[in-house]
Amino acid sequence: MTVCRQVMTKSVCIVGAGPSGLVAAKTLLHDAAPGSFNVTIFDSQHRIGGLWPAHKSDNAGLVHPLMVANQSKHTVQFSDLAWGDSDPDFPKAWQIGRYLERYLKAYGGADIRLGHKVIRTKLQDGGSWKVQTSSGKGEETKVFDYLLVATGFFGSPLWPEGIPREGEVPIIHSSKYRDIESLLSKASNTSNKIVVVGGQMSGVEIAGTIATHLSSLTHSPGEKAIRDAERFTIHHMTQKPAWTVPLFTSANPDALAPPFLPCDLPSYNLAVRPNPLVNSQGHISVDAARKFNSIYQTVLGTDQSVFSPETKIDGELLDKPPFLAVSMHYMDFVRSAIIKPHKGRLSNITGTTVKIESDGGEESMTDVAAVVIATGFDPSPSISFLQPSVLEVLSHSPSHPSLPVALAFHGTHHPTLPTLGFVGFYRSPYWGVMEMQARFVTRLFQEHAEGKASARSPSFQAALKNDDSIQRTLALRDDPRCSQFPMGDYAFLMQEFATALGLTISPSIGTTPPLANGRPMDILTPARHVSSGASEAQREQATQSLKSTYNTAIAGLTGRAFIAAAVFRSLLGEWSLERDLVSKLPSHPSGRFVGTAKFLLRTGTADGREHKFPDSADAPDMGLEYLYIEDGDFIAAGTNMQFRATRRYIWRYDEASDKLSVWFARTDDQACADYLFHELEFIPPPSLAVDSESGDQAQNQQNQQNQPEGQDDRWRAKASHLCIQDLYDVHYEFLFEAVNLSEWKLGYSVHGPKKDYTINGIYRRKTAAT
Repeated sequence: MTVCRQVMTKSVCIVGAGPSGLVAAKTLLHDAAPGSFNVTIFDSQHRIGGLWPAHKSDNAGLVHPLMVANQSKHTVQFSDLAWGDSDPDFPKAWQIGRYLERYLKAYGGADIRLGHKVIRTKLQDGGSWKVQTSSGKGEETKVFDYLLVATGFFGSPLWPEGIPREGEVPIIHSSKYRDIESLLSKASNTSNKIVVVGGQMSGVEIAGTIATHLSSLTHSPGEKAIRDAERFTIHHMTQKPAWTVPLFTSANPDALAPPFLPCDLPSYNLAVRPNPLVNSQGHISVDAARKFNSIYQTVLGTDQSVFSPETKIDGELLDKPPFLAVSMHYMDFVRSAIIKPHKGRLSNITGTTVKIESDGGEESMTDVAAVVIATGFDPSPSISFLQPSVLEVLSHSPSHPSLPVALAFHGTHHPTLPTLGFVGFYRSPYWGVMEMQARFVTRLFQEHAEGKASARSPSFQAALKNDDSIQRTLALRDDPRCSQFPMGDYAFLMQEFATALGLTISPSIGTTPPLANGRPMDILTPARHVSSGASEAQREQATQSLKSTYNTAIAGLTGRAFIAAAVFRSLLGEWSLERDLVSKLPSHPSGRFVGTAKFLLRTGTADGREHKFPDSADAPDMGLEYLYIEDGDFIAAGTNMQFRATRRYIWRYDEASDKLSVWFARTDDQACADYLFHELEFIPPPSLAVDSESGDQAQNQQNQQNQPEGQDDRWRAKASHLCIQDLYDVHYEFLFEAVNLSEWKLGYSVHGPKKDYTINGIYRRKTAAT
């Protein structure tokens, strides 16, 4: 006689409706056996998404809705919901919020209580949890079988000791910054400095953002909200420089014509990692530090001294665990002296004066207009609802904000609290890791509910038996050589969870051309680890994601993709310019121009393209553009005639089409664009593999045949413009050192009834400001 044991449905309370809470709910409801769990999610906010707003106008959260993610959509995703092909490679915060809304719609079933703050939990005899919440309707208490913490690490802003929260000038946390006009609304006529405190991810990011807004305020057309905005500079207080990586890097940075990809795709290329993977984070030895610093220097092509002596990483710094930051424009704003790094610690603010402590003593900085604190967040308030005895078991330590609790198996649980789980509760969690943690916790809860811990799979049992995560966390807390992100690197964590759960990584779709090591790319994304019980629809979503990643890699490695973005980013700032004009007609004198060219960054404008950007709330983002100003002296050939010459253009990058274009400036207002001059058509260099699938093979062969004999393998572009009867043939040549332009050339051949001349100019980087 067979006896069937019926397991009652268990209730789970999830605290937090951000990415980690939503993926935990989805896993419990859709990946576990049907009927295993009922899930209730509580969130103090009145929307889902956690950090991520779902509307451009949602400024109430901790993240600016227009902030661009520092990982691409290929990493910022769950395995079974693909981004759309038309979605940008680097989505903005509000677009990530929309993705989460789609995720909830696709994998619903949880009872979501928004506007409900969990204020207290108490572990009951038998392991259940009494959960007390507060909302606009008062307090409520309910008992759940399991409690899952998905609150994230952003409890409350960390504030430097001794620094007031209010003063004569605005003092705000970086999470509260929204626009430059509000920040400087109280600035006096004599104040000219914005102080940013914090040298890691958020400090570099906010300094770059403020510099972009300040540049736009200064150089955009129209009436200025703040007068004389050009007087302001940003003073960035750091303990040591960070390697600052742009959003697009190269899988072959040593090439003269490096191909570009979203920065996370080369970073998570398993083809350059050992197999099996070992944890590269945690305690960083001197040898490991030197290796990491060498890798970052190779990726960037510089020790960063080309930007400023203050950002240079050499000598003893190479022996220390590196800091990493992501920003498109921070370094070139440093080179332009709009951002001025200072090594030291902010010790006091009095009136419009701040004091800075450094190895050289204490110094004062006067005429400060605002102070922005970017020292991160304290995660402890995010778990303040746990009772003291539970926090004690978790070895809770508020004085260690990077490692506040000691949890088993990569931040998922504690072995003595089988009804408590964690998802995404570590610094800078990856979406793929959050999904893996949710699967791991679901397995633990299901085994506990069914009483089947003794029947664990060998891989799951081995993972729990051999795990030393708790001891490792406690050892790292006061380790002076602890890494910036001590939890563990993304690829290693994915491997560890996959092994424990018995998941096999799926193969990539398609094969990329081989890189310098002779192997094709093997890019890790969440879509390569689909749940073993995934439905056909879920697997189709994963396949769609894998195809998108492959197509992105091919477009960058074999074609023109992302080179326009890389060039546009690297133009910012001032260049020395030498240009020769050779005319065949006496009506146009030959001669030489020597001067400077400035690319001044600002928010995109609709001038000349109003049809594409109507004045409405649903209009697409206009992105960024440069006001280009060149100024210098023209010396006519064979004479002593010399005169001052200047001209202006508007340079624009359109993300949707991945196109770079140059526009004439209006004669009556030279800050405004008038009409299109030309659009750059980039020519893939001979070194790039031919993409036969895209149909570009014939074009690539033609480009190689047209390559001037003996010239270096470099990125080039061409364009043309017909001005009444005069035809301008335009050609460009770009010389990269890894991700940064070091010099570039621009030439014209002009032919018409009354014109027959050539212009060849070379742009070289000016020495960095000291």
